[in-house]
Amino acid sequence: MDEELGAFDPNIPEEGPSAPPPGWLDDIHGYQGHKGGQDDNPLYPPPPAYNPQPELNRNTLVPNVRVPTVSEDEARHALLKFVESKWTYSSKPARNLTFKELKPITVYRYRLETYTETRTSTWQFESYNGQMVDGPQYGMCPAPWDIPVTLPQRYTDMVEKVRVPHTSFVKLCHTCNGCGRTRCVSCYGRGVKRCTICYHGRSRNKRCTSCHGRGRKRCTHCHGHGYKTCSICHGSKNLLHFILLTVTWKNNVGDFIPDRQPDFPDKKFKKVYPIQGFPDQEICDVSTKLINEHLNRFSSTSRILQQRQTIELVPLTHALYSYKGKDRSFFVYGTEKQVFTAKYPSACSIS
Repeated sequence: MDEELGAFDPNIPEEGPSAPPPGWLDDIHGYQGHKGGQDDNPLYPPPPAYNPQPELNRNTLVPNVRVPTVSEDEARHALLKFVESKWTYSSKPARNLTFKELKPITVYRYRLETYTETRTSTWQFESYNGQMVDGPQYGMCPAPWDIPVTLPQRYTDMVEKVRVPHTSFVKLCHTCNGCGRTRCVSCYGRGVKRCTICYHGRSRNKRCTSCHGRGRKRCTHCHGHGYKTCSICHGSKNLLHFILLTVTWKNNVGDFIPDRQPDFPDKKFKKVYPIQGFPDQEICDVSTKLINEHLNRFSSTSRILQQRQTIELVPLTHALYSYKGKDRSFFVYGTEKQVFTAKYPSACSIS
C-alpha cells in the first residue's frame, strides 16, 4: 500500500453524539416530557386513585408487657464475654465487682415501612436489521401506569424494565446520518498520519526505519481506511427507537427510638434481636407523624402499595456496680445480652 496522504471523502461525516439531539424524536402521547437524549428520564406520578388515603385514628389495645429482667449472674457472664473480646481488658474487675442495682428500662423501637412503586421512562435505541417494528400502526400505546407488570414479593427492592408497546419506529442513525461509517478522528479521514518518530522521513540524517523514509504511517485506528464503522448503528445505517419504562419497587423505612437513656447510644439497637411489644403514647404519636410524612413524601411521585408498622420492645438493663471503691456501670441489651460500657476499669492492664 502506498502510504502517502490519503484522499479525503467529504461524504463520510464526523462522528456525532451518541444520543439523539434535542428534537430528533417526536413526542409520544402519554410520554411527553422527554427533551432528547438517553439520560432524559421523566417521572410519572400515579393517578390519584392509586394511592391510599390516611385512615382515621383507631384505638390500639396495649397489653401489659413485662420487661425482661437480667440477673446478677447473667449480667456478670455478659460482661465477662464482652471483656474477652477486648484483648487489652482485664477480666479481674468483671469477676470481682459488686453489683449495687440492676435497673430494667423499657425501650420501644418503632418502624414504619412504606412499599412504593415508581415509574419512569427513557428513549432507547438499537441497530435496525429488519426486526419487527411495533409502532403506532398496531394501536395506541398504553399509559405508563396501565402497563401490566408482575409485583415482586412485598417489601423487596427490585427494578424491572419494560419496552412500551407501539412506541417503536425506525430512523436514520443520528451519529453517521445514515452513512454507516464515520470519519476517523485520529487521522481526520486521511488514512495516514505523520510519523511521530521523524516527521519528515529522516531521523538524525538517516532514513527513518519506522516510516521507511515516507514521513507518514498508516493510521492504526482505522487501518488506513480513513473511516470506521459507526459505533452506534454498527453499520446498519438505521436505528430502531422505542420507549423503555423503568419500574422501581422500594421499601422505604423510618425508625424511631425514644431517647429514654441518654448514656446509651441508640445506634446499638439496630443490630439486636427484639422482643415483640406494643407502643406507649409517645410511640402512637410518632406513628401518626411518620405515616403522614410518608404519605406526603411518596404519594406525589410513587404509588404506595402497602405500609406496615412494627413496634418492638428492646431489652435494656442498666447495671450499676462498685469496684475498688469507685461506682461504675454498664448496659446489657438485646436478647443476646450484649454489653455496652463507656468506661471499664484496668483497660490497659492484663491479669
